[in-house]
Amino acid sequence: MGALFQTIIVQPILNLLIWLYNILPGNDIGLAIIILTIIVKVILWPLTFQQIKQQKALQLLQPKIDEIRQRLKDDKDAQAKELLELYKKDKVNPAASCLPLLVQLPIFIGLYQALRDGLASKGLNLLYPFVANPGTIDQISFGLIDLSKPNYVLAILAGVVQYFQTSRMMKKPNALSSPPKEVEGSKGAEDESMATMMNKQMVYMMPLVTIFIGISLPGGLSLYWFVMSLLTFLQQELMMRKPTPPKVEAQLS
Repeated sequence: MGALFQTIIVQPILNLLIWLYNILPGNDIGLAIIILTIIVKVILWPLTFQQIKQQKALQLLQPKIDEIRQRLKDDKDAQAKELLELYKKDKVNPAASCLPLLVQLPIFIGLYQALRDGLASKGLNLLYPFVANPGTIDQISFGLIDLSKPNYVLAILAGVVQYFQTSRMMKKPNALSSPPKEVEGSKGAEDESMATMMNKQMVYMMPLVTIFIGISLPGGLSLYWFVMSLLTFLQQELMMRKPTPPKVEAQLS
């Protein structure tokens, strides 16, 4: 399994990193990591798009959810049924927000191994025939930062941006609140409770974990996570600021 992971994840990332390092002016490893991050972001764009789309759908559904709860406040069974039918009809899955993060995890691990080997000028025997072997990698980026060593500034920046990114995603509609009592015990409520717990962990714990791990790992990995979180935040802002389609507005009116 380790050899397979190295072949399909670590080796391609390492080769892309070294190829970028070879062709970039000044052979700057930091710039190579930034461009690598942008490439990974483009690959993961469809998954992140679906994640943000789900969150925006939840925001748009909130007025209708409130209307159902108010209209059927004296009939808890009918209220629970209608709420769950609403989620099903609009194909909204609160747990979908966790998928892109899970997909990124093996890439993150693969990048760590590639950076560990690349920054230490090891593992270059894994380079493809068309990727030139530079012999050694200059670990200093932008003439200032040694990306082979932990960097507190990059680790903190990565954690701060990730906090804003996840909190913006979970801002509405009550993504950090437990499901109402009227739907407790149903499968939909169980899914929503699990999503609530995971959302809280993502908002409050993940940035702290990012900082804690970042200060003990090579600065190149913190640079990757900082740039990735920043790009995701910008993608969220672009999607969230888009005007609501007329069709959706008509359904909510």
